[in-house]
Amino acid sequence: MAPKKSNREMTYVDPSSFSNPDKVKVEEINIFWDISFEKHTLEGKVHLTCKKNTDPSICVCDTNFLYLDTRDLNIKKVSDLAGGELSFKFGTEHPKLGTPLRIDLPNQPGSDGKYKICIEYETSSTATALQWLTAEQTLGKQEPFMFSQCQSIHCRSIIPCQDTPYVKCPYKAEVTAPKQLMVLMSAIKSEEPTTVDGKLLWKYSQDIPIPSYLIAIAAGRLKGKLLGLKSMIYAEPEIIQECVFEFSETDKMLKAATDICGPYVWGRYDLLVLPPSFAYGGMENPCLTFVTPTLLTGDKLQIKYKMPQLIIKCWHGNLVTPKTSKDAWLSVAFSYFLGRRLGGKLYGEEFEAFAAVRGLMALECYVNNLGEDNPLTCLVVDLEQSDPEAAFSSVPYEKGHTFLFYFEQLMADQALFNEFLKSYIQKFKFQSITTDDFKAYAYEFFKDADDVLDTIDWNTWFYSPGMPPVIPDYDKTLIKDVENLVEKWVQWNPTDQCIFGQTPFSYSDIEGFSSSQTCLFFTKLWESGDMKVVKLKLMEQVYKLSDIKNCEIRCIWIRLCIKADWKEKIPEALKFVNEQGRMKYCRPIYKELFYSSEEGRIAATNNFLENKKYMMYVLVSNIEKDLGFDLM
Repeated sequence: MAPKKSNREMTYVDPSSFSNPDKVKVEEINIFWDISFEKHTLEGKVHLTCKKNTDPSICVCDTNFLYLDTRDLNIKKVSDLAGGELSFKFGTEHPKLGTPLRIDLPNQPGSDGKYKICIEYETSSTATALQWLTAEQTLGKQEPFMFSQCQSIHCRSIIPCQDTPYVKCPYKAEVTAPKQLMVLMSAIKSEEPTTVDGKLLWKYSQDIPIPSYLIAIAAGRLKGKLLGLKSMIYAEPEIIQECVFEFSETDKMLKAATDICGPYVWGRYDLLVLPPSFAYGGMENPCLTFVTPTLLTGDKLQIKYKMPQLIIKCWHGNLVTPKTSKDAWLSVAFSYFLGRRLGGKLYGEEFEAFAAVRGLMALECYVNNLGEDNPLTCLVVDLEQSDPEAAFSSVPYEKGHTFLFYFEQLMADQALFNEFLKSYIQKFKFQSITTDDFKAYAYEFFKDADDVLDTIDWNTWFYSPGMPPVIPDYDKTLIKDVENLVEKWVQWNPTDQCIFGQTPFSYSDIEGFSSSQTCLFFTKLWESGDMKVVKLKLMEQVYKLSDIKNCEIRCIWIRLCIKADWKEKIPEALKFVNEQGRMKYCRPIYKELFYSSEEGRIAATNNFLENKKYMMYVLVSNIEKDLGFDLM
């Protein structure tokens, strides 16, 4: 349970943060780090520039302290920039949210009315934001690798900060690292690296205000290649050419996105393909999007689905940011709604409709599993009783997408709605906003359509659990072929003659399917619960499934095999979760194995315990929750 709000230990604006930005707000962050691969730490200092809230309604005594979020940080010294020491004190540690840090502000601000504080510290070797890889865990097996993942509340494990999206500020960074490694950050490189004490010093500057969860760093043996005027791709040298091919349409997507969202303000849109242990499909860090190598399928098919969503977040999420995690739908729903719109613009309208239908199916499955009345199925989630990652699900993505689609259809003027979307970005750029801000602006923009807006059941859409109150009538053209083939397999009764001779199936059944249609085909078979091993063995042969490179297809195929109790597939399942660490694939495979049989439970348990040291913190904690290990 999250701690209760109090003047000293809890912000009034974000239940996932101990900070007090409503009283004293950090306006700039300057980072000075030395990366130690020996100790698995970042050591150095951070300069924070902050300003008191001078609103007379704020009690003066509440503005004499700066409260920051920390997690397992070794704070060595706190001072003003002149070197005068400042008193500081840790509060009570919370198992999910870390430990509040209270700092006494200097007696007087600078001439600009702001306070400048220097905090010398070192991170823990187990900082939840950092993933450390040995040289053996990389493709080249020559140098170690490190990368960060601060979303949603992990920046506090590498920087003492106001770790809430309520606060957006620019940052600068000076980072030293072994000279054979490249350092990349979610910022623009200020100058070429220089040698300092046998290491390379890298300098970066992010002049646009961003929330703390978008501060990102990576260091490793990397190579970069140009993709276009605004884009470079970085990866380990062994796969850089493959990455150039796969992501070659990045500039084309970025240009199409500006037509939908307006000017791109970040300068660069570079990409870093991380090692396989990266737990997400992508992370939309400004200037440097992190992506998973599971997107490398050799045919660009996964790129078409994932990259539009990541690009849209440059506007919805990075430029206009949800004020707290409970309003996360303001970022992720737009990324799906406009990402699919962007995909439809580039690859055809059927692309957009098919993705929407699949998303709605996934949402229905999630809601059914969790329960119609579960508060975590609300679009706007009450986080008073849980941390943001406990509430992470498909709900803000798909329920939010459904709302935006419904909203657009209701307004009945797509051109005007497109103007609203661009105007919304211009209205709130560089800010953090709430669901109420979104609603108020809808009424402001569509000022002559109050009667239409009043027909929206806003409270049910935003605050009621369960499926959306209105389900749009999506185009299901691409769904029907899949459903027909599923029905054919479910109804088919194999005989010895069919198995060893003629069958009613051939590779041409799926040859014309997109990868998403193939995934849906296996998903529908999985949902049917009617597939036997004898059918799956034939399917593997006929559809050439023994060497699937596409991880989306491979994941659901393995799940289908495990559900059918095809025990010979257990080693394949374990191999799959060990060779990559994407949460989208590992969690369902582990759950499928663990709850399938005693043999599966033992295999999943032993494999997880043996390999969790190679996984990101967020994946480990979620698998432990899925398998009930967090209760043991």
